[in-house]
Amino acid sequence: MSNELKQLATKAAKGLVSRRDFLGRAGALGITAVGANAMLASAAKAAGPNKGGHLVQGIGGGESSNSLDPALTASSVPFGNLKHFGDLLVQIRPDGVLEPRLAESVEATSDAKTWTFKIRKGVEFHNGKTMTPDDVLKTMQRHSNEDATSGALGIMKGIESMKVDGDNFSVTLTTPNADLPYLMSDYHLVVQPGGGMDSPADGVGTGPYILETDEPGVRSLWKKNPNYWEGDIGNYDSSEILVINDATARTAALQSGQVHMINRVDPKVAGLIDRAPGVSIKSVAGRGHYVFIMHTNTAPFDSNELRMALKMVINREEMVNKILRGYGTVGNDLPINASYPLFDETIPQRKMDAAKAAEHYKKSGHDGSPIILRVADGAFPGAVDAAALFQESARAAGIPLEIKREPNDGYWSEVWNKQPFCASYWGGRPVQDQMYSTAYLSTADWNDTRFNNPRFDELLFSAKAELDDAKRKALYSEMANILRDTGGLICPMFNDFVDAVSDKIAGYEPDPNNELVNGFAMTRTWLA
Repeated sequence: MSNELKQLATKAAKGLVSRRDFLGRAGALGITAVGANAMLASAAKAAGPNKGGHLVQGIGGGESSNSLDPALTASSVPFGNLKHFGDLLVQIRPDGVLEPRLAESVEATSDAKTWTFKIRKGVEFHNGKTMTPDDVLKTMQRHSNEDATSGALGIMKGIESMKVDGDNFSVTLTTPNADLPYLMSDYHLVVQPGGGMDSPADGVGTGPYILETDEPGVRSLWKKNPNYWEGDIGNYDSSEILVINDATARTAALQSGQVHMINRVDPKVAGLIDRAPGVSIKSVAGRGHYVFIMHTNTAPFDSNELRMALKMVINREEMVNKILRGYGTVGNDLPINASYPLFDETIPQRKMDAAKAAEHYKKSGHDGSPIILRVADGAFPGAVDAAALFQESARAAGIPLEIKREPNDGYWSEVWNKQPFCASYWGGRPVQDQMYSTAYLSTADWNDTRFNNPRFDELLFSAKAELDDAKRKALYSEMANILRDTGGLICPMFNDFVDAVSDKIAGYEPDPNNELVNGFAMTRTWLA
């Protein structure tokens, strides 16, 4: 039985038999679906990648206002583009281990205050110029500049100085930070020629694919980089991203063969898609979370009593059951879950309490006018339905929540981080310091709740400097409680990354760091 299945798995990996036929035979022989899929993944890896062909991804999360400037990347399509043309100093592997990329090695002083990155030699930008440590320095300087409005600005705040010495780029911090290399894995920090000071949005980097065409909000086309520093890593001759924001249209494009894979599969149809011929669902738990965010400095959300009323009235279990359909877990008004090291599992889980919500609402002194929640289908899968559930539970506590549906195009440029109450999502970050520094430090450019708590900031910088894990965990716990009880974040659920993939694709292994193999589908998969 084992040899028969191994042979069949090999044929399936090469596209000679369908995945469905393989799983059917495995089931008939008493093999569980988990075991069969593991065998199929192993066979695909053993078969090795085929080279050539054209990959097409149908991605939701793109707009006509999108830019190729790494500093401005805020949604799925720009993120996917970054992975095509850019490289980082280091990146996080699927197993959570830090992997050197443009930096060959990373070393620190004993106090974790100065970090030195040895920059890889012989790396060429797409424009033919050789990458130098000075390009690295200027890249980091640009993302440290307030005028760049970079999504990485928050994590650059703790840097005292940066310099180049021969082949080395070094960073000296205001206070020690054992997580500094993880912060440098932030996807915004793509190394660009001259740091991108002059042409930040030209899509030129050192990555495995070179830009051919970019039509923001429509498509982007990439060709394989023949001079990539890591060799023949790109498995496709060319790769294309089609912007398909409508979930139904994305699914139809996959099933018709227009695209090979899609992101943001709505959990309520995931089971149906997985049973359809020629496609399969790929999901993985991680740090991503679907949220509603309030600006704490804008009326009426400047009242913590009102914020608490909205947090207390939401039915998290119902939302997870009806929106995620098993593809996620309950949130606790924190951007942190058990996927993070040093997570405090003792923090009480917040539950719906309409009576307490009504008390907080009354104490807020709100005048009873409609509280406007802005939402769009593209905010996250099921966002409009989640808002409707929120509105229904708010009604039970006498809270006048009104939903305003916004168009997908322009949502991330005109609504998110601008309007005081809206739906949003975060893909999460590898460590707590990075998540908090990016979105909750008072001076962070992506502080989308306008959270400003001096004690929280103080604890964040103390945690950066603390090298004892037990003490650091205690600091993070205090921060979590402050944010949970006074912040503008309503986090009802942590989502799995749910993608759907054609059986014509081999080698697909979900990555818990982000959707579509953490954006690396074009290098980690191939045509069967």
